Amino acid sequence: MKLIVGLGNPERQYEWTRHNLGFLVLRALAEKYDAKYKKSAVAQALETRITIEGADCSLMMPLTFMNHSGRAVKQWVDKKDLSLSDLLIVCDDLTLSFGQIRLRPRGSAGGHNGIKSVIEHLGSQNFARLRLGIGRPHLDVDALDYVLSNFTPGERKLLPDFINGALDCVISWVTKGTEVTRNQFNGSTRPAQSGSRSPS
Repeated sequence: MKLIVGLGNPERQYEWTRHNLGFLVLRALAEKYDAKYKKSAVAQALETRITIEGADCSLMMPLTFMNHSGRAVKQWVDKKDLSLSDLLIVCDDLTLSFGQIRLRPRGSAGGHNGIKSVIEHLGSQNFARLRLGIGRPHLDVDALDYVLSNFTPGERKLLPDFINGALDCVISWVTKGTEVTRNQFNGSTRPAQSGSRSPS
């Protein structure tokens, strides 16, 4: 079993914010495989299951809010006795240009509070994470305000192609593993640059 986790905030007001890109990808992945989310029986999260080329995968979106994402991940990992090599976290990253994809097999939180929470609760950095670029804010814009603001209209137009690229990366991770996938996808930018970095 693989566990694929999207990070975000559960309330509707956050649906189209940059910090919810992980949720957007996980929703699209479930839709691609005609799966429906429901409340998880083992974690404080929404969960569904799909099969990718014969591999059983559980998809999860924590309901704990971003800064406590690790709580739900820890609950699931412990109850299912999951190896961390079978865990993938999908999240936004403001250090990457909008549309850029980077898969890493392990590492620090890199300033991302959701990843920080997962590391703290698991007691390990040894899990794969798919970072999806949202671009940096202007110098006069606070980083927290930026990630919690909505995508610009221009970025919204480019999101479907960006998300499809992320789905291709997730599917490759499941079927081919981290090393092959990172060599294929890292640094790629699916949509053209939006040209805007300020929150809408």
